[in-house]
Amino acid sequence: MKVLYFAWVRERIGKAEETIDPPAAIRTVGDLIGWLTQRGEEYARAFEKPAIIRAAIDHTHVKPDAAIAGAREIAFFPPMTGG
Repeated sequence: MKVLYFAWVRERIGKAEETIDPPAAIRTVGDLIGWLTQRGEEYARAFEKPAIIRAAIDHTHVKPDAAIAGAREIAFFPPMTGG
C-alpha cells in the first residue's frame, strides 16, 4: 500500500511517501502507526504522540480503529486548524 506523510510528519520521517507491505497482523490504522514506529528513530519521532495523528484511507478521514484491509493509500498528517 502507498503511505503518504504530510506537514511535520513528513519532515520528521524525511520522505513524502513510500510503498509498504505491513505484516498480516497489522489490521488497523492504530496497528500501522505502532508498526511504523518500530521502523526507525525518524518514525518513532513522527508518531511519538499517536493520539494527535490524523489519518485518511483512500481520501476518507478515519479513526485509529479503522481497518486497513484493501486500502490503496493511507495518509498521515498532524491536526489541522483553519478559519
